[in-house]
Amino acid sequence: MKYVIIQGDGMGDEPIAELGGKTPLEAAQTPHFDWVAGQGQIGLLHTIPEGLPPGSDVGNLSLFGYDPALYYTGRSPLEAAAMGVELGPQDVAFRMNLVACVGSGAGETLADYSGGHIDSASAAELVQAVSAELADEEIQFYPGVSYRHLMVWRGGSEAMKTTPPHDITGQAIAGHLPRGDGAQPLLDVMRRSREIFEHHPVNRRRSAEGGTPVTQVWLWGQGKAPRMPTFEQCHGLKGAVISAVDLVRGLAVYAGFDIVTVPGATAFLDTNYRGKGEHALAALADHDLVFVHIEAPDEAGHMGDVVEKVKAIESIDREIVGPLIEGLPTVGPFKLLITSDHATPVARRTHVAAPVPFAMATGDQLRNGKLRKKYGETEAERSGVRIPDGHRVIADLMNYPE
Repeated sequence: MKYVIIQGDGMGDEPIAELGGKTPLEAAQTPHFDWVAGQGQIGLLHTIPEGLPPGSDVGNLSLFGYDPALYYTGRSPLEAAAMGVELGPQDVAFRMNLVACVGSGAGETLADYSGGHIDSASAAELVQAVSAELADEEIQFYPGVSYRHLMVWRGGSEAMKTTPPHDITGQAIAGHLPRGDGAQPLLDVMRRSREIFEHHPVNRRRSAEGGTPVTQVWLWGQGKAPRMPTFEQCHGLKGAVISAVDLVRGLAVYAGFDIVTVPGATAFLDTNYRGKGEHALAALADHDLVFVHIEAPDEAGHMGDVVEKVKAIESIDREIVGPLIEGLPTVGPFKLLITSDHATPVARRTHVAAPVPFAMATGDQLRNGKLRKKYGETEAERSGVRIPDGHRVIADLMNYPE
């Protein structure tokens, strides 16, 4: 038996007046999503346990089959693993965004959590500049992808409170800066990065080209390395992950999954959707389970762009799910799961802990004709099917009747 999980990051949403009271999932043209929902089972999945933040770190832990209440230590240790950065038992990793702020004093606001979705080469120049000025034996900096980077504080504190920058787009930053025990070194790095970036050639070039200049780094998502068994130890299956996001790739490292790199995968709206589907099908030749992660719906949600979110959902359906349904019978018996790690409503532009729709079906079901259903929040609610502990969805998929 082969297993495929399609994870559209942040696909869940809320009814939107612009869409006639429908959610993006319900408004999108998704005949393949609908076919899976109609042939198999549709329901609601609770990926975020009560008391934990509604982020992709927690949500994807659940979807990999790990109880976040036991294994969640923070977002950044997962990203460190993807980047090959080793953490000692007392080391603390931090996500380091490149952001753009506007204004000054009490009125200074966070205008862009992604520094204008800066390209990776330009971002690396900025991170290298910060490292040259601020790195020492305790604090190190590592460039990642686009606006997503890493700071490691060797033997540091994780007790401070930090805020994800995508939660405060358009808001004053004064009430959201790091605070509490250990916050001062973070504040110092953020403040000094402003001086480094102010006249940096990258920002001069971006401004001349009409782009968004990066004003500073933003530190958040801290944590120490988790200790967890591999997926194969838990389930006896060999897995592979397809994702352009370090968070998901790092989780794959801890879970013992192989990481499949897809040319043109960008973790943004312009990602190589079809390539992800093609590589997923190929990976099943020597893997039992393939987890395909697509970041684009979440990015559109953070941007507050309903049109782009619908387009991203339709691209997943057309370019990934459709070809997979056609090609999967060549690998033998299979089960397919479509879901999301959390909801990212475009009206809120941030994550929420609401349950998300899921649909699962077997290859045999997808070859039979039944009444189709619309894959989305309303139909999932109407089904009455719920998985209250999201990390159990893996077991439910494996035990789903053939």
